[in-house]
Amino acid sequence: MRFHRPRRAPRTRKGIVVAIAALVAALVAGVITTAASASTSTPVTKAALSTARLPASVAAPATFVHPGVLVSRSELDYVKSQVNAGAEPWKSANTQMMASSYASLSRIPKPRAVVECGSYSNPNYGCTDERQDAIAAYTDALAWYLTGNAAYAKESITIMDAWSAVITSHTNSNAPLQTGWAGSVWPRAAEIIRYTYTSWPNVNRFATMLRTVYLPEVINGSNSNGNWELSMMEAAVGISVFLNDKTDYDSAVARYLNRVQAYIYLSSDGALPKTVPGSGLTTSSQIIKYWQGQSTFVSGLTQETCRDFTHTGYGIAAISEVAETSRIQGVSLYPQIGPRLQQALGFQAKYQLGAAVPSWLCGGKLNLGLGPVTEVGFNELHFREGIAMTNTQTLTESQRPQGTDDLFVAWETLTHADNPN
Repeated sequence: MRFHRPRRAPRTRKGIVVAIAALVAALVAGVITTAASASTSTPVTKAALSTARLPASVAAPATFVHPGVLVSRSELDYVKSQVNAGAEPWKSANTQMMASSYASLSRIPKPRAVVECGSYSNPNYGCTDERQDAIAAYTDALAWYLTGNAAYAKESITIMDAWSAVITSHTNSNAPLQTGWAGSVWPRAAEIIRYTYTSWPNVNRFATMLRTVYLPEVINGSNSNGNWELSMMEAAVGISVFLNDKTDYDSAVARYLNRVQAYIYLSSDGALPKTVPGSGLTTSSQIIKYWQGQSTFVSGLTQETCRDFTHTGYGIAAISEVAETSRIQGVSLYPQIGPRLQQALGFQAKYQLGAAVPSWLCGGKLNLGLGPVTEVGFNELHFREGIAMTNTQTLTESQRPQGTDDLFVAWETLTHADNPN
């Protein structure tokens, strides 16, 4: 199934972009609080735009925590103590990361001014290079913190500086998704380096890159398959933390919360899945088509389960990673999205482990391949909160150490396996 090309956000001056972001935050937040149970798109009035607010329990904190994108200082300290003690699974996960090409101190970054990514990255002009350089910058940042070897911090800075000096835009049909993937990883690296290393002279230039090249491409979301908008909102949340931008953080969280409830079905939703305001999905036939032709809905089914588990995994990863960042920031979204994430992990894990596929589910055939995406959600829901998740536990532990998907997920056994912090 091919993506339809989503409507692109207009390239505007900074002031206009911020104003639009604030309006979007108000619009979506109003739908969350007043019409969250609707199964179809809800008309929005000018009054709603001016009066709606994101609930304080999920809005941006008074002061952002740093480092605070996906991993916190306390989490990193815990990982470091476990690696130094030779404990598993952290020892094996660290060995895996350090042996990867992403940890090479001789890596030569490959920035370009315009990254052009068509459908399924065809054409691929800088798409792979950008994603992998971002993962390398994050890998080096982790390596710096865990080893104390400044060479890794300097390598991470070299990669980030190379891109911030050159890139101006993303183009072609996959531009929003590409920007979401790379934009999810850059802030992880940048947060660690900025707040744990001694010097980064070009940090403001990097911040400008995130503000002007990445954020405008992702902040207004997408009506394509759900993993697009979830990855885009992960990028927007991470960038907003790095930029200490409460307005765009709230806008991204509002879109994220609406998308999560429209991506993972719960039986309490009713006969049909929820939809995202403005999606244009107003009839049962349109919703069923959007859900890959699936007409029987059970808790844990995702909008892309019947497409394939790989893309479903992208959605689950982004959902988990945004929630983890919010928890670090002290405004945890897990209470809002936890039940859906729990069901999605368990449902997909059951079939990934080999359960027979019933005829009512995706015509009796599933395209498996969930990917290294279960550690973050499993750690929160099972290890921290004590929820029994038998299938998810079996799958997660059998896949350790979970490495990287070479897109935007990387080293989450190392950072989040049994991490209490």
